[in-house]
Amino acid sequence: MNAKLGESAPLYQALMQHKSLGRASYHTPGHKSRGGVFPADLLSLDYTELPDTDSLFEAEGPILEAERKAANLFGAHRTVFSAGGCTLCIQAMLRAAAPQGGEVVTGRIIHRSAVNTMALLGICPVWVLPRPDAGPGLPGRIHPNDVQQALREHPGAKAVYLTSPDYYGTLADIAGIARVCRQAGVPLLVDNAHGAHLWYVGGGMHPITQGADYSACSAHKTLPVLTGGAWLNIREEKWSHGIKEAMALFGSTSPSYPVMASLDLCREWLEMEGEAAFARLEEQVGRLKRLAAARGFGQPEGVCDPVRLTLNTASVGMEGQKAAQWLRERGIEPEYADAGHVVFILTPMNTQEDLVRLEQALLGFPIGSPLTLPKLALPPLPVKAADPREAVLASAEWIPLDQSVGRVAAQAACPCPPGVPVVMPGETVSEKTVEFLSNYRISTIKVIK
Repeated sequence: MNAKLGESAPLYQALMQHKSLGRASYHTPGHKSRGGVFPADLLSLDYTELPDTDSLFEAEGPILEAERKAANLFGAHRTVFSAGGCTLCIQAMLRAAAPQGGEVVTGRIIHRSAVNTMALLGICPVWVLPRPDAGPGLPGRIHPNDVQQALREHPGAKAVYLTSPDYYGTLADIAGIARVCRQAGVPLLVDNAHGAHLWYVGGGMHPITQGADYSACSAHKTLPVLTGGAWLNIREEKWSHGIKEAMALFGSTSPSYPVMASLDLCREWLEMEGEAAFARLEEQVGRLKRLAAARGFGQPEGVCDPVRLTLNTASVGMEGQKAAQWLRERGIEPEYADAGHVVFILTPMNTQEDLVRLEQALLGFPIGSPLTLPKLALPPLPVKAADPREAVLASAEWIPLDQSVGRVAAQAACPCPPGVPVVMPGETVSEKTVEFLSNYRISTIKVIK
């Protein structure tokens, strides 16, 4: 047999082909496939639960010790590891905050994992819409006054759940919202998937620092951690009871030890080098942002992640998806592109060569007349016809969008921009919903039969 191992493995071949392109990585994972802080023999440590290696959901030995060190780093009462990504952290904190279901005041900027978890747990979201304060085509932010109003109208709500930062790097006023939650006596849960590094930038912008009670942090997105590694930080003891049981309800009984070890190694690296590394990165990204502004690129307005680079390419004459392809042809792979924006995730693992390549691309970008993108106001919140759980678990079908008025959605429809779900599971599709989605060339929708 002359075949070489891997020659008939299509996924492996696709990964090797992409690697051979040699593009500068401005996407997840944060280690940028360069090893970062990982020892060369990390793969050889792919063990399982043994008497001397501990067990994730019991955590009585080295895993518990590693989690305690992470909690000390973040100033949290309790930090728990996840090898199932931020999704497992979101599932666990929602279970901990509303174990029997009920109402949770929820920002409409939301990841599908949270929507699905709410459906499984019987949680009924009380929606709060973002205010469009981040610039054209961006979702904007949830404001404390709107959260306060929702809590007044729903005094039985068990918690408040928000996403901050969003994909574009805009930050909500977590400190202000945390004060509102404390006054109401409910915990504040933050999907901080894109902000695990925020402890080290902007003078300390992490949700736990700002007063959040739970923070689900997808470490692998912006830090040198293997994909799937995440932390769930809990600020006070009173919110930490039963958190391992909540995580075990959803998590695999075979968590990856290399992933968990990478979390522990990253924590150690942050303690040793994090402050200096992110100070350098903040200065480097600041320089890129100033260069982009001088060339006419629009950027998100208001308080944002200092090391997330989001450029409005439509403001200089090119749609976001076309700009992303233009960048790929010049050896740069961005994280994301929509109709008007390109998003770049920069971390301390990006090399000077990476930064020079991006700087040269910004200098050479073909500047044209601004494009007029559709300025569509979000339609009003749809009428709720069923609880999310009922809708997600119901028998459903895909139908043409133009035949869906009056039907009940079975899953979220979320065009980007603005990145805010226009209709959620259990909500009735309206004429304005159809009109809005049609403008994004969405032609089908999943509805309850």
